[in-house]
Amino acid sequence: MYGLFRPRVLGAWRVPSSGPVILAVNHAHNIDGPMLMGTAPRPVHFLIKKEAFVGPLGPFLHSIGQVRVDRSVADRTAVTGALDVLKDGGVLGIFPEGSRGEGDFASLRSGLAYFALRSGAPVVPVAVLGSTDRRGRLVRGLPPLRGRVDLVYGEAFQAGDGSGKRTRAALDSATVRLQERLTAHLENARRLTGRREKT
Repeated sequence: MYGLFRPRVLGAWRVPSSGPVILAVNHAHNIDGPMLMGTAPRPVHFLIKKEAFVGPLGPFLHSIGQVRVDRSVADRTAVTGALDVLKDGGVLGIFPEGSRGEGDFASLRSGLAYFALRSGAPVVPVAVLGSTDRRGRLVRGLPPLRGRVDLVYGEAFQAGDGSGKRTRAALDSATVRLQERLTAHLENARRLTGRREKT
């Protein structure tokens, strides 16, 4: 990533140096996940759609600890794999919106809240900014080569309310809490980097 682009990483020291942690990342471009994996201070294990595990890319993704998920069903194997990452004290990366979109945390699914409540791991918000600003001239589907992409880490926090409950109401409440914190972090990251929201 550093060879192809000019990533600027801000606040990476906020990621706990050990123990389980969940990175909640906005997702506007296919490059966002690889960009984070290539620049994060600790190895990151993402839940990645099964369609990406084709050809030679499949064995590579498995070898670096990525978790294959079938989005068409309730994939219990993927859920167990993600929880095992956290149980082993690793870093789980999640795109809370479920798939690529505007990258504004506007429509969070409950998966992030589930993993946070079930594992007790702190959540660190990450804003990836600049990956969709311009198209590259050589590869239209990627940002320009040597283009700047900002990765801004926020403060770690607990998604739960401290009660330890894992009920549907607790899950819904945690999802609302997460959306508020992630949206606020994205706004702060835009101010910090001078990146303005698309209109």
